[in-house]
Amino acid sequence: MTTENALSHAKSPFLKEAFARGYLHQCTDVKGLDEKFAAGPVTAYIGYDCTADSLHVGHLMNIMMLRLFQRTGNRPLTLMGGGTTKIGDPSDKNEARPLLTDEIIANNMAGIRGIFTKFLSYDDSATGAIMANNADWLGGLKYIDFLRDVGRHFSVNAMTKMDFVKRRLDNEQNLSFLEFNYMIIQGYDFLELSRRNDVALQMGGSDQWGNIVQGIELGRRIDGKELFGLTVPLLATASGQKMGKSAGGAVWLNEDRLNNFDYYQFWRNTEDADVGRFLKLFTELPIEQCDELGAAQGAAINEGKKILAYETTVMCRGKEAADAAANAASTTFGGGGVSADLPKIQAPAGAIEAGMSIQDAFVAAGLAGSKGEVKRLIKGGGARLNGEKIDSDERTLTAADVDADTGAVKLSSGKKKHVLLVA
Repeated sequence: MTTENALSHAKSPFLKEAFARGYLHQCTDVKGLDEKFAAGPVTAYIGYDCTADSLHVGHLMNIMMLRLFQRTGNRPLTLMGGGTTKIGDPSDKNEARPLLTDEIIANNMAGIRGIFTKFLSYDDSATGAIMANNADWLGGLKYIDFLRDVGRHFSVNAMTKMDFVKRRLDNEQNLSFLEFNYMIIQGYDFLELSRRNDVALQMGGSDQWGNIVQGIELGRRIDGKELFGLTVPLLATASGQKMGKSAGGAVWLNEDRLNNFDYYQFWRNTEDADVGRFLKLFTELPIEQCDELGAAQGAAINEGKKILAYETTVMCRGKEAADAAANAASTTFGGGGVSADLPKIQAPAGAIEAGMSIQDAFVAAGLAGSKGEVKRLIKGGGARLNGEKIDSDERTLTAADVDADTGAVKLSSGKKKHVLLVA
């Protein structure tokens, strides 16, 4: 029986809904895991290295799966990679990650932790989420003892057959001994968490499959434990773009890295073909409703996009932020007006009152990287001031252009990028 067929016959609430929503890609033992769920609540973890001070939308499917895991009566554990970040996961990389200082790692960890509290409930109940840091056990390891106790269970023959190792070697790209050790360290994390927190399941992206399997084998060899692993698919849009990226860069989950309006608009601009799928993955709306909204044709699909944008923003940024973003979008795109909830950039003091060139204004607003780019934008008809097309790159902003209610001018690049430049 294939993994897909086995998952389709699973009886546990978590596996049934996770499969129906499209979260599941691979599982080491579907039947065994299903029986594990039947015996009582299961504790599972996903690890997150602290390479940035925020996670992005590309991490969101994992987080939503953890949320579903908790909602179906199980206990999720979020593992902060305070130790593993010092090595850097090579699984999806063609070159080594830059080494980060302890200070940077600590700052990044603080930024990431806040995200999980929005999606998971951390308390002392049977299903209350746990947050751990692998620096707590990795930092005190004695190297020789670790090699003797753990390293001997890893086969170099098998490790060199892993996709990322083989790719590096075939392409004659450097793979440091430090990076090569990452899979041993991750496997040890699973062993340690099974001892400390009775963790029986590791989840992660499909690029983590090899590391997960190594951890399962380590638990079996050293402690004789039956451990499990499952992965989510690496997600791309219908047009093939990697999830979590936009034309402007990463779509960050933290508000201080990406404002609420732009977060909402990212989801609002979902491709038609992705609406139903994304509703199932990134909201908790009933699956039947997701399918119905995603099946709409023509202009009717926009209703599904609005619901997707609103529900995802509520979950990540809160209802107040979602309401403000939805209202700003309605004002901006529906009535052509100026909404106070658009992203705001402060203009240099007194610049607009003194007469600010349109080129300087667009650069200051972050809508262009140079004056030359502004000129090209204007020439192509994509630049607007307060909803009106800008015809000349010699245009000057003055106090007369400032909206009395917002104290700002609205600058637009194309149909989707809008900024309030505050006088």
